[in-house]
This record gives sequence, structure tokens and C-alpha cells, in this order.
Amino acid sequence: MIYLAIVTLIIWAGILIDTLVGFRKFPKLEEYRNARSFDEDEPLVSVIIAARDEGSGVLDSIASQLKQSYRNIEWILVNDRSSDDTGSCFDQLAEQDPRVRAVHLTDLPAGWLGKNHALHRGVQKASGDYLVFADADVYFKPHTVSGAMAYMADTDAAHVTMTPEMTVKTFWTQAFVHFFLFGFSYYKRPWKANDDNSKHALGIGAFNLIRRDAYDTIGTHEAIRMRPDDDLMLGLKVKEAGLRQRVIEGTGGLAVEWYPSLKEAVKGLEKNTFAGLHYSWFMVLFALAGVFISQVFPFIALFITTGVTQGLYSAVIVILLVIYVRTAFHPWPKVLKTFLVFPFSAVLFMFTILRSVLLTVIRGGIVWRGTFYPLKELKKQQKE
Repeated sequence: MIYLAIVTLIIWAGILIDTLVGFRKFPKLEEYRNARSFDEDEPLVSVIIAARDEGSGVLDSIASQLKQSYRNIEWILVNDRSSDDTGSCFDQLAEQDPRVRAVHLTDLPAGWLGKNHALHRGVQKASGDYLVFADADVYFKPHTVSGAMAYMADTDAAHVTMTPEMTVKTFWTQAFVHFFLFGFSYYKRPWKANDDNSKHALGIGAFNLIRRDAYDTIGTHEAIRMRPDDDLMLGLKVKEAGLRQRVIEGTGGLAVEWYPSLKEAVKGLEKNTFAGLHYSWFMVLFALAGVFISQVFPFIALFITTGVTQGLYSAVIVILLVIYVRTAFHPWPKVLKTFLVFPFSAVLFMFTILRSVLLTVIRGGIVWRGTFYPLKELKKQQKE
């Protein structure tokens, strides 16, 4: 067991160094709060949002977005076959602000996921040379778009995505969010997306800014029409096309309530977990085993080992804590509280993976935004 402890410690020590060095170079939106992206006329930016059965909650979210300091901007709000008052809310916003246009969809063509199709249709109605794909529950600060555009101009990027501040209401949901961010950081290594020589790529649904010509180059949403992880795939397509991609930390400028409860968070990950593991049973088993051995067992080992082995696993837990605090994007006293239940969060995450995969296989597909999509069709584009 001592050899397993040594290997685990070496791996996490390497991840710790990579994380600390990576985040030290990670740019922040706040650094571009007062920056101007263009000396002369600002190019038109089209913010495209697709929503289905979001209800009146979209009003507050879009209201925050409409307060942008960036002047030349429009909103294309796509109502994707909603059965509630989402469409009337979009119409209300369009009546109140001339920069807003509401688009209503009543059907979904075969071979498309609803959100991807809605965003694709939104682009067809947009006039901007720059496109922002965002969600209907995301809150902007006045400098969000101007800061992102300034960062894009500063780095000559074709695509800029932004990490949002995740707001949660309950302790266990917060613990799950912190653990998710922890895992996402070491798995995706978001800072590597800023390395033009790296294959690491990223796209975040809360905010994807892309030049229209780059969007056309990657094949538009047509190229990812059956991907439930559309935001990540958008970023991957950018990197695969050899275009420059940049990621920026949006704390203080971009916020989203990830899920209102722990139950909703577990349920919400149903749609894209298997896709994120490439629909591979090997990857599923590898992920489950990896999380248990590296993130659950060290805590168990404290009680079943002694001497040097126990000391090594203690060092592993300290490293886990440092990485956890660094990746949470929240004040450290709050993060320390959720770290106390770290192993339970890890077990819950394992359950979420297994639940998502089994439900997808048993159902023969996923249910997303009220529509069923066959697994066979989802896997088909995976191979394209």
C-alpha cells in the first residue's frame, strides 16, 4: 500500500504545481474593466441566447445583460419550442428595447439537438461580425462584453470563453460545485487552452465569444449539431481549426446559478456526462476508479494505515486541499467548510457519473429540454 501512496502523492504533487503555475498566468476580466477594445467605431456584437421553458426568470437575466457599456450590440433571443411564457417574455423584452429581437421556433429538424439548432437559427438572424453564445440564466456586469472584446483584441484571438462565478443557495450544492470545479480544473486544465501549441481546448456555455468568420470556419453549429456538450465542442473545434483561443476568469463580471439544488445538479449532468467520456465504457470505469483511488481512498487510508503510509496520505490530503481552495473561485473560509465533506462529494460525483451513464444506456438516449435523443444518433456524430 505504501507504493500506491507514493504514486498518488507524486501524481497530485505534479497536478499541484501545474495548477498553481497555470492559474498564476490566468487572465482576469477585472483587468479589462476599463479597457477599450477599439479606438474607433465598435463592431457589432450579437448576443445569442436559446431558451426553452425558462419562464419569467429570463427577464432578470437579460435585463442585466442589457446594461452593457459596450454600445454597438444586439440580442437575438431564441424561444425554442417553449410551452410556458418564455416566448411572451422575449416579446416583452423586444418591445422594450430596440436592440432585442425575439425569434420563435415551433419545430426541431431531425439530426439536431434543440439548443444547438436554436443557436444556429439565432446566428442566421444575427447581423454582428462577433457572436456571443450565452445562457438564459447568466448575469452580466456592465463591463462584461467590453472587457471580453478588449481581451480578444489584445490577444488577437478568434474565440474567447469566460469562467463564470457560480452562485448556490445550499451547503451541499456548494460542496458539489466546489468539487466539480476542482475536478474540472485538473481534468481540463483551462489555462492550457491559452497555449497555442497545446491541444487543450475549452468552451463554456455561460459565455462563448467568437468572430463570425471563425464560426463559419469551424462549420457552425452544424458541425456539433448532436453534441450535448456543445459549449466544450465549440472550443475544441476552434483549436482543431488552428485558430487562436483564449480563456479568461469572469469572477466579478459573469455569474450564474449553476443549479438551484443538489438534486437538480445531479439530474442536470445526465445529458452530457457520457458524451464527455466519449461514450466509452473504458473511460467510465477509468473515471470511477480514478476518483476513488485518488480522492476517496486517501481519507479512508488515514484510518486503516499507520506510519509512513499514513503520513504520505496525509500529505496527499493537504495537496488536495490546496488545489481545492485554488480552483473554487470563492473566499477560502467558505471553501474550507465544504472541504470537510470532500470525500462525500467525491462519492456523490461517482454516483452522478454512474447514474448518468446507466440512465442513458437504459433509456437508449438522453432527455434534454423535453426532447428525447437516441444514443445511436448521439454516437454517430462522435465518430464524424
